[in-house]
Amino acid sequence: MEKRPENMPRTEPQGSSAKGGNTIIYVLAAVAVILGVVLAYVLIRNSKLVEELNIEKEELTEQIVALQADYAQISSDYESINHQLDSSREEVNQLVERIQKTEATNRAQIRKYQKELGTLRSIMRNYVHQIDSLNTLNHKLTADAAAARRETAKVKKQNTELQKTVEELSDKVETGAVVRARDIKSQAFNNNGKVVDRANSTARILTNLTLSANDLAEKGPIRIYIVIKDPEGNLLTNEESRVCNYAGSSLETSASREVDYQGNELQVSIYMNDVPKYVKGIYTVQVLTERTLLGTTQFMLR
Repeated sequence: MEKRPENMPRTEPQGSSAKGGNTIIYVLAAVAVILGVVLAYVLIRNSKLVEELNIEKEELTEQIVALQADYAQISSDYESINHQLDSSREEVNQLVERIQKTEATNRAQIRKYQKELGTLRSIMRNYVHQIDSLNTLNHKLTADAAAARRETAKVKKQNTELQKTVEELSDKVETGAVVRARDIKSQAFNNNGKVVDRANSTARILTNLTLSANDLAEKGPIRIYIVIKDPEGNLLTNEESRVCNYAGSSLETSASREVDYQGNELQVSIYMNDVPKYVKGIYTVQVLTERTLLGTTQFMLR
């Protein structure tokens, strides 16, 4: 029998080694496939989420732009409302600019813009309601005034003695012809048109009142003045403040508004804007015309 040389190396069976190597390759391949599937799922999910957020931002932007167009179409013949409209239009314009600069993925900011949109919509509806109410009231007052003049002329023509009676009662009529007011109330609002009670949140003061019906009162334009004093007794003023000739002397006031009073009940709203700073405490508000003090009210800021 032939002997194998002692220095010749022994060889292991190649089949066992190859089999082990293939198993490792299969395992690594399977892991790679799983990781690829997971990564693809995550990417698809994130892509879908970003797409949904972009759609949501686009829809919100369209709504804000539509609101901007609605504000542009509103018009009125009332100076105080026009001043408020200009302020609200500027807020809408700024909101359009801010949302265009905001990433759709900033969900917290997008939610904030949605709330601001709702607030501005509510304010716009209030403007429309005020304008419609005032227009309706003015039309009615004009018609009532014309009817009253016709009726007065008819009565004077039919009864000449009525003029004598009117002259005899002129002194009494003058006493009863004073314009009076009720339901005087002042409130603080922030820049979003929301009622607030904190000094650092206050942007403007709104005073509402109702001029009582009085057929004896003089018909026509009448200017209503408000005098607002802070807790320290300082008068609040701005560039639109006027001087009122009250009780034979000049009285500086905070704000005013001219209304068309025809002897019927009339609701009046007067805004006080552009006050640099409000302090905490109780504010006193006086409402007056050049002829009489209509009343006073108070409100507190914390």
